[in-house]
Amino acid sequence: MVMLRARNRAAVADEAQILSLYEEHGRTLLAYATRLTGDRGAAEDVVQETLVRAWRHPDALVSEKGSVGGWLLTVTRNIVTDRYRRRSVRPPEVAESAASPAVQGDHADEVVNSMTVLAALARLSPEHRDVLTEIYFRDASVAEAARALGVPPGTVKSRSHYALAALRRTFGIRSARVPQVTA
Repeated sequence: MVMLRARNRAAVADEAQILSLYEEHGRTLLAYATRLTGDRGAAEDVVQETLVRAWRHPDALVSEKGSVGGWLLTVTRNIVTDRYRRRSVRPPEVAESAASPAVQGDHADEVVNSMTVLAALARLSPEHRDVLTEIYFRDASVAEAARALGVPPGTVKSRSHYALAALRRTFGIRSARVPQVTA
């Protein structure tokens, strides 16, 4: 009975660790795997396999050799590479589509940069984040952003100014020129 309780506690701890890994790194892993595979469904399978490997090798998650995120991205890339190698050795059962191109290269730097920017944006207030999303990600003008957000154009300009200033502080940039938002 005591042994059964210990196993249950260990299983709950393992599940909590994998859930924590997924919450922290899941979006990044999925974006990376989707970029490598070109197929969202295949990418989801790759992320699932990555987390299974993390579960099987918990020592890699506490290793002092590098970051957990880096290890997970490497495992993801290796899984995708293995899938393409397996596919190239066997004759295809179904004709391959042009939607699943071969792995071109390692995009880890771009993924790390994206993770860094997303983390910095998450620290901004919702109002500042919304303004930057409208102007820089949706390529809206000040007037379009003001209409979308339901605020005056002057508010869009000032929020974008303060949001960019906060991002510069986050990244330790002191005197960089950031493009001014114009009407």
